Amino acid sequence: MERRPVVIIGSGPAGTATAIALHRRDPGLAREVLLLEKSRHPRPKVCAGGLIPAGRRWLDEHDVAFTVPHVTVDRARVTTPTTTVEHEDRDLCYVIRRAELDAALVAAARERGVAVREDEPVRALERDGSGMRVTSSRGVYQTPLVIGADGAGSLVRRTMIDDTHATIARAVMADIPVASTAWDGFADARYDFDFRMRRDGLRGYLWAFPCLIGGVPHVNVGAYAVTPSGAALDAALTDYLVQHVAGSPRRVAFPIHWYRPGARVGSDAAWLVGDAAGVDPLMGEGISLALDYGELAADAILAARRAGDNSGGTYQRAFEASWLAGKLRRLHLATRLFYGAASWRVCFALAERSRRLRAVGLRWYNGVDGWDRRSGWQAAAAVLTNRIRP
Repeated sequence: MERRPVVIIGSGPAGTATAIALHRRDPGLAREVLLLEKSRHPRPKVCAGGLIPAGRRWLDEHDVAFTVPHVTVDRARVTTPTTTVEHEDRDLCYVIRRAELDAALVAAARERGVAVREDEPVRALERDGSGMRVTSSRGVYQTPLVIGADGAGSLVRRTMIDDTHATIARAVMADIPVASTAWDGFADARYDFDFRMRRDGLRGYLWAFPCLIGGVPHVNVGAYAVTPSGAALDAALTDYLVQHVAGSPRRVAFPIHWYRPGARVGSDAAWLVGDAAGVDPLMGEGISLALDYGELAADAILAARRAGDNSGGTYQRAFEASWLAGKLRRLHLATRLFYGAASWRVCFALAERSRRLRAVGLRWYNGVDGWDRRSGWQAAAAVLTNRIRP
């Protein structure tokens, strides 16, 4: 049996970010960490690929070169249930392909001496004294702490933490060569969001993102609903696709596990990060949040080692007190307001009419100029006084 101080299950952004952030704080410990991946990079990953500025900043702060192919978005077109508004700002988003980003993050972790073992799915987890026994397809590992970075269907969450209160959204999307569409967003460096399906009772939106696949300009078109909506969501995407392309391009669906206030993110010797713990319910964004989860987990790991306490309560308290949990709670509130039966009309009307509100909201969401770490009072003051920049 192999012994490791920390075993991370899953090598997407949350798992690799945990290892990279830990290396920044304690390189010696990071080189003893084991990261297990069930597939081999670059592995297919269904995702719209929107990396907001907060995620780009995280990469810069951790000396991870942002060299993967991407499209920089500077303009937004938002169609609400009643009108269309446009917004322009610097670097609203960077659209990447997850297979390429994830592979780059794994390479960065390996460069720092982190052990990454691919093609090694985890089969079982069981508590072993004060730690955990991890059984994979290739071996057995004993560790004081498992970090579950294994996505929406997390084995760690289901078997060790909470299998009864998962909140799952659904997204479905298609990639279409720009040359075969009438969409002008790629040339305009623009992404589109369309919330008109809220009028039909669907709690979500449609999107069109510019992206590069094998160097060829594409548009990624998709639909998201905060609760699984089955045929209704598929039908909404079908109607939306008609606006962009003739025929029926291949589409793929994927689950998104979103954060619910009060949800458990840890138990003794097993903690969750990223999609396994829960991401943004409003828009389904998870990449930058996964990186921030990794940062939080790295700090918590070091604190736990100093205190000799890997309990779930320790990690839960650290998470609940963090700015990250605060942002997720606000996103949960915004989800209830913008998708709620009694409030969505008022919320969309306010956003339509106030340029200042849209500007502050986007800066807060994207983490520009530290807005995601500021108080609600500061945001309100900026809207009232038009003091958007610091």
